[in-house]
Amino acid sequence: MTESPEAQLREQIEQAIRDNPVILFMKGTPEAPACGFSARTVGALQSLGAPFAAVDILPHPAIRQQLSAISEWPTIPQLFVDGELIGGSDIVIEMYESGELAGVLGVDQPADAETAPEPASSGPAPMGIENRLS
Repeated sequence: MTESPEAQLREQIEQAIRDNPVILFMKGTPEAPACGFSARTVGALQSLGAPFAAVDILPHPAIRQQLSAISEWPTIPQLFVDGELIGGSDIVIEMYESGELAGVLGVDQPADAETAPEPASSGPAPMGIENRLS
């Protein structure tokens, strides 16, 4: 019996979450975020110097549907660390500003981390992940 396309996509998303210690499902890419929430989340991760994988959900709307079914979280972006959903942009930014995000990621909090910066146009690139979710 062949798996449905939805089941295959769900398994690919779950595999990507398992395979990547830090993965961000976002609108756009880290180099070109397509919404302010994704941009702020990327900015927080980049300012911490935390390597992360990223998946653009925009080219394939089914990714968002299956991701939300997995995480039970309706909004994008969604940040996962060690297979667990951390949350969306507001939660990530609050955690960044309190220093909690740095602790979760196992990195040092910058001394000047009062508010999450905008993403850098250059700098360390996130871990690469091919869009295996199509």
